[in-house]
Amino acid sequence: MEDLYQWMFLREFFHALGLNIPQHVLYSWFFIVILVLVGWMATRRMTLVPKGVQNFFEFLIKAVEDFVVANMGEQGRRVFPVLFTLLIYIWVLNVSGLVPSIDAATANINTTACMALFVFVYYNYWGIRIHGAAYIKKFMGPYWWFAPVMLPIEIVSHLARPLSLALRLFGNIRAEEITIAVMFILAPILGSLPIFILFLLLKTMQAFVFFMLTMMYLKEAFEEAH
Repeated sequence: MEDLYQWMFLREFFHALGLNIPQHVLYSWFFIVILVLVGWMATRRMTLVPKGVQNFFEFLIKAVEDFVVANMGEQGRRVFPVLFTLLIYIWVLNVSGLVPSIDAATANINTTACMALFVFVYYNYWGIRIHGAAYIKKFMGPYWWFAPVMLPIEIVSHLARPLSLALRLFGNIRAEEITIAVMFILAPILGSLPIFILFLLLKTMQAFVFFMLTMMYLKEAFEEAH
């Protein structure tokens, strides 16, 4: 089956403009547009008594916001919009890989690395914004005399976080994409359907894991150093 990327004539269109945009970037942009349109549809006719799409999104947003506040406290409301956007965006990209001819953008290391770097910058930004220069205390351990040992360890630990986030999401989604492709070749319908259902759950879990780790990093950045 011809790749959706080719079917939409996007490669030829951007080549004609002298641009060579990678497939995973175009898929990311495509689903961003879809999410924006869905958000517009959900909010263009807001009512006091929600119904339809508005009702679904209000329930979803409220449930996730309550979860964030339960884990981070009231300060979690300050970062909830970014957390929720990450969760929905990653989930949509993950699940898009279940559509025939579409390769999930999160199955590309460049996509996951960009999101992981954003998370790294974002939680450190909040740490510096809230604590100022005192944020460095989080890297120095509980005792000043132990700082020369703890500081390099903590720096390496924090630098490893984006690497871990990027590789975990990329590795799991790429492995699932390969497995789905193999199963579809071996057993196009009956053999693939159970795998599709299983991987829908796994892709949801991977989005939630990324969301949870980001929330924990932000919670740590918000807390006072001891």
